[in-house]
Amino acid sequence: MTEVARIERLSAGSPHVATLAGWTHATWGHLNPGMTLDDAIERLRGECGAGGVPSVFVAMRDGVAVGTASLVADDMRDRPDLSPWLASVFVLPEWRGQGIASSLVRRVEAEARDSGIALFHLYTPDQQALYRRLGWRERETRTYRGETVTIMDRRLDGV
Repeated sequence: MTEVARIERLSAGSPHVATLAGWTHATWGHLNPGMTLDDAIERLRGECGAGGVPSVFVAMRDGVAVGTASLVADDMRDRPDLSPWLASVFVLPEWRGQGIASSLVRRVEAEARDSGIALFHLYTPDQQALYRRLGWRERETRTYRGETVTIMDRRLDGV
């Protein structure tokens, strides 16, 4: 069986930055009122670290970006007590159901673990089942910027 997608670290100078920022802005821009696409591109460039927090990853298939996920310090402005975060897990609709999101999540988990992070977080309005399958646990359900979301966390230190 051939690999569905290769997961790569995204650099700030990558030609894929604008594409990925476009996906995430179109999908979750409503959670950041007033943020333009240009703002989203600059924000993503700033999250393209060389390792640890922040880091952005892209799933590539035959030279084409098909998905993304990030490890960031702050993904929920009113919860500074929770850090870092798995964020912006997105796979193009035509590539869903092939394990790409799981591969992206596992890559971000490995990055966090390699950086000495014992516990990290995510929030999702509708993908709780995916994350539960990957070992995440539900922490709380709340309304965030007008959307009902579940905050989940994952221990990486075996506790």
